[in-house]
Amino acid sequence: MYSPKSWCVLLIVFCIAPGPLTLAQSAKPAGDSAAKGDDVKELRREVEELRAQVQRLLQASGQKEPAVPTTAPPAPPAATRADVDALQKEVTALQKKSSETPPATAGWNGEHFFLRSSDGQFTLMPVGYFDGQYNVYGNTYGAPPDSFQVTRARFGFQGNYGKQLDYQLMIETISSPTVRDAFLDFKPWKAFSIMGGQYKVPFSMEVGSADTAVEFYNRSIISVLYPDAGGAFRAPGLDIHGELAGGTVEYWAGVFNGQGLLASGTTNEPEVVGRLRFSPFKNIQNSWVNGFGIGGSYEHSRSRGLTSSELSFSAAMNDGTYTILPQFRINGDVNRYNGFFSWLDGPVGIRGEYAHLQQDRTNIGSLANGGIGFNTLPAIKGEGYYVSATYFLTGETEPLNALPRVRHPVIGPNSPGESGTPGWGAWALKFRYSRLLGDAPGGTCDATTIPSCPITPVIAPAYYEHTDQFTLGVNWYLNYWVMVKSEVNLDQLKNPSVQGILPRNYYVFLETLQFRF
Repeated sequence: MYSPKSWCVLLIVFCIAPGPLTLAQSAKPAGDSAAKGDDVKELRREVEELRAQVQRLLQASGQKEPAVPTTAPPAPPAATRADVDALQKEVTALQKKSSETPPATAGWNGEHFFLRSSDGQFTLMPVGYFDGQYNVYGNTYGAPPDSFQVTRARFGFQGNYGKQLDYQLMIETISSPTVRDAFLDFKPWKAFSIMGGQYKVPFSMEVGSADTAVEFYNRSIISVLYPDAGGAFRAPGLDIHGELAGGTVEYWAGVFNGQGLLASGTTNEPEVVGRLRFSPFKNIQNSWVNGFGIGGSYEHSRSRGLTSSELSFSAAMNDGTYTILPQFRINGDVNRYNGFFSWLDGPVGIRGEYAHLQQDRTNIGSLANGGIGFNTLPAIKGEGYYVSATYFLTGETEPLNALPRVRHPVIGPNSPGESGTPGWGAWALKFRYSRLLGDAPGGTCDATTIPSCPITPVIAPAYYEHTDQFTLGVNWYLNYWVMVKSEVNLDQLKNPSVQGILPRNYYVFLETLQFRF
């Protein structure tokens, strides 16, 4: 509530500011009147500023602005120097009070709810997202049954300590609660930042996209070749990263456990990852080229199959239809190579990526398929690539690693930075072609030629399999926080290595609802 003294100030503000003051009617000498006129002009300017500040204070405190009389008030008596001085004191006092008012400590920042300390240095934002979907396999022989699924239900917090330290904690709540992300990101300079905790290993371009910004039902079928694929591409570790040359060069270099979520390393050699991205035309004012980026990455680690029972990559399809290659015991070096590109221009987005994986089977021993003593088998190899294209029918801009700013949402508030009227939301067409290859060379062991082999000759069979996937669909963004994904996969299985599955085409329809906050 405002004091009587403050009400008087407001009354003077609303009475004096709209019309000319009556100081000119004073019988004082002209020089004195001119001086007062200058003072009043200056006060009018300050009063207008004060009125805006008062309005903001009223909104922040939840009070209603006092009603302004619709009829013109009676003309006030001629102002004196004492009146002007008194008004000046009131203005000064209220200006001081408004400047001491702390920023809002809770509210909505246009994208998330937030809690903030009174000095603005600490911020906490509750965040989360939910994905529900329905998979239709059409009763194809060997494919899973049709089913509804909840694939993601994650909740957590993110925010900052000052301007240089960000943090995030995200929990997966499906089945049993599991820590997905828990990290601190110290950012003293753009060119050099340090991140530590558990988070995504910086290897792949598509994994670098936020889970809520993935435009397809899931990442491509070659994602099984990426580091820590069995642990949601995350592992405990530490990295340095930054931007150079005005953002045209980005780099990441880190070390991780390499065993997935909350898992310890199995050897004394950590997983080492390095990644570079170049955007050579980023600062050029030409939309045809400034959205182009290219880069690559490398990863090296070691496996220990003899005592830790580590296995080769899982070649399961991302839609759960089938698995193209069994898993084998591995032991020794693991090396991954990756190359990627992206080109974004307005509503168009084109992306592509290649990945190669080699997992050694050095002195694998009897753990190998067929138990061929302690011979070394050829390495397991995985290889694949994808190319994808998206196009916004409603004209939104395709972002690199974020959700589009929906211009005309169907429901809810506008996207941050947008002020469009309600409409049909944003609609995007999408297409992706992916190819995955798995190669597990075989071997033989005969005691007549190799003394260390068993008496009975044994054979480790060879596998060389590949599959293609074509994906076509449409995304409907109801607003910035809610979207519906509809797509059809054509999975072409060539020479299956899993019993009970035949070479054929599999058609899968996928419908996904995503909500985030």
